[in-house]
Amino acid sequence: MRVKAEADGTAQGQGQGQEPSQHSQPQRSESQHSESQHGYSPAKDEYTARLRRIEGQVRGLQRMVAEDKYCIDILTQVSAATRALQSVALGLLNDHLAHCVAQAVAEGGPAADEKLREATAAIARLVRS
Repeated sequence: MRVKAEADGTAQGQGQGQEPSQHSQPQRSESQHSESQHGYSPAKDEYTARLRRIEGQVRGLQRMVAEDKYCIDILTQVSAATRALQSVALGLLNDHLAHCVAQAVAEGGPAADEKLREATAAIARLVRS
């Protein structure tokens, strides 16, 4: 799934971004994934640009707090940054399901079961956040 530029999450033109939170996810060595491209690879530049905008939103939030802006205005921007991160997460999840999980399921075996467990755990983390 390509990241939509129109859903950058900024509200009322203020702020610019937030970095993704670090949930405990199993870390894999590059060699475990080096045989194939990741599902998000075709949209890597779009994801990178989107995350930079979100990072700018978070800097804008820091500035708003430092400048003692109105609480509701800050909360509005927090909500916008959260929605922008959720949009990135959903795009990555879609790419993962369409590419990595679909490929593993087509090949079958224990790798398919593991990919499905990983995807289910990722979905659960997104739902809880």
